[in-house]
Amino acid sequence: MFLVLVILLIIPQTRLHIQVLLHKGLALFGPSMENVNDVEEISSYDWKLQDAKGNVINFETSKHRVTLVNFWATWCPPCIAEMPSMEALYVDYKDKMDFVFVSNEDRDVVSEFLKRKEYTFQTYTPISKAPETFDVQSIPRTFLIDRNGNVIIDKSGAANWNSKTVRTTIDELIKL
Repeated sequence: MFLVLVILLIIPQTRLHIQVLLHKGLALFGPSMENVNDVEEISSYDWKLQDAKGNVINFETSKHRVTLVNFWATWCPPCIAEMPSMEALYVDYKDKMDFVFVSNEDRDVVSEFLKRKEYTFQTYTPISKAPETFDVQSIPRTFLIDRNGNVIIDKSGAANWNSKTVRTTIDELIKL
């Protein structure tokens, strides 16, 4: 069985599908909350992003709002694995909080991926340097930020963002 898995991982046509499946298994659990003593505050909201239509927005519009920021790519197996949970969360909370999905990839590649997977969230390309808080070395990396700019969740790697824990946390943050 192990040998078959290794062979399938070597074959380019099956590698991505197997990696996504493995990461989906790892992403069965929701991310953990930051320890109260370890909470980091957003260093700056001055960050320019461009949407799929070429419109420029400033992250400043998310100040004083509950915000989820996700760094991802279409070629990243753990990113692909967590996207269904991100979409489910987005569908239920898009009118109550901000979602900022960030990818450095070509907009056409991202748009085709979103269309093929039937995801409805908007994605952005950074056009200025991200705030220090978002020092991303690997993807996926996701931040849940409260209205005061505190990072409540800082998660590297795939997770179940549609978990009861995340939803309860977001509900509490929205009420405040």
